[in-house]
Amino acid sequence: MEAFPKLAAAGPMFFVSAWLLMIFAGVVGSDVGIRPFGYVTSMVVTIGLWLTLAPAIGAIGTGTSGKGGRDKE
Repeated sequence: MEAFPKLAAAGPMFFVSAWLLMIFAGVVGSDVGIRPFGYVTSMVVTIGLWLTLAPAIGAIGTGTSGKGGRDKE
């Protein structure tokens, strides 16, 4: 039951992450060599990043504790 609040908190954080990415791309766009992009493109990039990084973060979070290869008991 503890996973539901984490899942509910991830929804608003998706929109905040996309907004911050859009702002960040606008600020450093000329230095990096990219054109600033809109909010919809920022949401697509954020979805791609989340889908790429979420399995890795989940695997690290539920990894072994170093006690003979056994998970938490």
